[in-house]
Amino acid sequence: MNVEELGWDPLTLGEIDHRDVCAPYVRLSSFLEGAAGDVTYVYDLRVTQPNNSYLTTDILHSFEHLLLAGFREHMPDSFVSVAPMGCQTGFYLILQNEGRFEEVARVYQAILDGIIAADEVPYASPDNCGQAIHHDLGGSKDLARTLLAARAQWGQVF
Repeated sequence: MNVEELGWDPLTLGEIDHRDVCAPYVRLSSFLEGAAGDVTYVYDLRVTQPNNSYLTTDILHSFEHLLLAGFREHMPDSFVSVAPMGCQTGFYLILQNEGRFEEVARVYQAILDGIIAADEVPYASPDNCGQAIHHDLGGSKDLARTLLAARAQWGQVF
């Protein structure tokens, strides 16, 4: 597959040295072509600079919920999963059959706009969440504003 045709820099695919990156960015980390022709894409939504800063767990948790609701809404036919990175510097996004940088960035931007307008953290109730009291909507809104302010650099990993 030619990832350049999808808008990605092939030098950023796969394992990269975290000391060389410049967050925030949106990166195609890997892809897997299935036997039936489907393609699964794994993205690195990096929000803070690795080995320099990280999200608090309440913001990380809330942002995960907000991204989950947003990707379910905006990409119902492609969205598979979103999960926080253990290092607390970003999120893994998994999509089926959607590999275009511009489309992923467009949807991510729409979700971030929605986070800023949100009145509550979705799925933040005891019946939907195992840590329902551990959320920070205000911190998530601040993070969304920071990421949107850096929109022009999302495609530049290094």
